[in-house]
Amino acid sequence: MEIKVEKPSQEELKKRGVFDWPIWEKEVSDFDWSYDQNEQCYFLKGQVTVKTKDGRSVSFGQGDFVTFPKGLSCVWQITQDVKKHYNFF
Repeated sequence: MEIKVEKPSQEELKKRGVFDWPIWEKEVSDFDWSYDQNEQCYFLKGQVTVKTKDGRSVSFGQGDFVTFPKGLSCVWQITQDVKKHYNFF
């Protein structure tokens, strides 16, 4: 399962309605997470490394638009406090 990381323009984010999505914030921490739906999110601040159960790791942070696939199980390692817009679909 692939985690997709993009760097869309502010114009593209506005077209997608990203700035109308809810906001989630979390302090520096590590935790297990499983996705029962697809999630798209846009990072307003922070830095994260996600390690998947198959041993891959993906890092992203401020300015990144990330898509997580349904069925993904992973460990989130937040190294800088996170603030992001998110949308499940």
